[in-house]
Amino acid sequence: MLTAFGALAVTFMMLMYALEHRSPRFVAAFACGCALSSSYGFLAGTWPFGVVEAIWAVIALRRWLGLHH
Repeated sequence: MLTAFGALAVTFMMLMYALEHRSPRFVAAFACGCALSSSYGFLAGTWPFGVVEAIWAVIALRRWLGLHH
């Protein structure tokens, strides 16, 4: 079950990344995908992956916030 969650999270994240140029909503969705991937990393015990994905989530969230101001 955890592996399926991880696969779905990473797939969602990459799809949202590919669609970012279409709308700021996809940037926000990418940030959510990164957060989901990060949670998978921590749950799976691969904390370096979890940390890197958490950093990407923050970067994407800041980028999304910048698009709205």
